[in-house]
Amino acid sequence: MAKFNEPENPAINLISLGTDITGDIKSSGDIRIDGSLTGNLNTKGKVVIGTTGKVKGEVNCKNSEVAGLIEGKITVGQLLNLKASSKIHGDIVTLKLSIEPGAVFSGNCKMSDTDTNAGTGIIKEKEPEKAAK
Repeated sequence: MAKFNEPENPAINLISLGTDITGDIKSSGDIRIDGSLTGNLNTKGKVVIGTTGKVKGEVNCKNSEVAGLIEGKITVGQLLNLKASSKIHGDIVTLKLSIEPGAVFSGNCKMSDTDTNAGTGIIKEKEPEKAAK
């Protein structure tokens, strides 16, 4: 029986320590960053930012676990997990948020009670109710 929660591409993309990338990344699979990325990251999978990982730009994904540094907005469709060593300088938009003691973030945090469209940066808003005449 097929599992509909898994990404189409089960491969994990790794940006290892000592690797610096400048430019935008778009993927349908999971990504782990232990190096640095200057640019936007857009994926339908999970993003893991290791303790040595640094991202300067926007991150848009389905789930994320952050132990490193993000300078920019992060939009997560489901669960954002901030580890004790994490630092986020920018806005957070997510459905669920888990923060360990020691984690640091400066910016606004918006938690929505509806799913966000992971990988698109568009948040589904509830339709306004029509006024009765």
